[in-house]
Amino acid sequence: MMTPLMCSLQLTQLSEHAVDELAPSFTHLPQTSHADGQYRLRRYSIVALHDGKLVHLPASDFVQSDDINHFQGNVIRHFEPLDDTVITCSGMLEMCQLFQDANAIPNNQPIEIHQMRVTVIDGEVPTSPEGIHQDGFEHIAVIGIKRHNIAGGEFLVYKNNTSSPFLCTTLQHGEMAILADNILWHNAHPIKTIKKHHQGYWDVFVLTTKEIQHDI
Repeated sequence: MMTPLMCSLQLTQLSEHAVDELAPSFTHLPQTSHADGQYRLRRYSIVALHDGKLVHLPASDFVQSDDINHFQGNVIRHFEPLDDTVITCSGMLEMCQLFQDANAIPNNQPIEIHQMRVTVIDGEVPTSPEGIHQDGFEHIAVIGIKRHNIAGGEFLVYKNNTSSPFLCTTLQHGEMAILADNILWHNAHPIKTIKKHHQGYWDVFVLTTKEIQHDI
């Protein structure tokens, strides 16, 4: 029998084709002027699935309240959108379809996509400067695409923000963790380079969505 905790967390995998198609798009992610913008390179878009096709919705800024994000709460953040060639590729459709099916998300419900490269050369950098947190959504997925010349970066999942993690895993090459963001908490270990004075990085997608409330 599935327990509530098991239903709140799912682990799945993108196809080899999807990973190969999505991985090259991380090489041109821009820096931003935000507090983490020098080491978390990012693009951000909102999409929706409609009749098996992915629709790129109008651009929007991203903001979280400071009771959710103690690191950059109440900061209006602007990111360049994902390239249209990435949005329209079959690998992106596969990733969003997995997310939709796992959470029984209805058609046309907005899905927010963060495409990030966390980079490091010397020392270490935080992959999750927010600490143990929730992001203010019902559903979230973290998809590791590629790790290069790094140690650390393990993805951690918690029952609450004071417990020890019950999941610690290195997400890479299309490994996808889907969790109920309003039930579980998460963060990730910092990363540092293995070969000194050479860049290391972790490429990752983060998908989020809120349940749409319908009037009765």
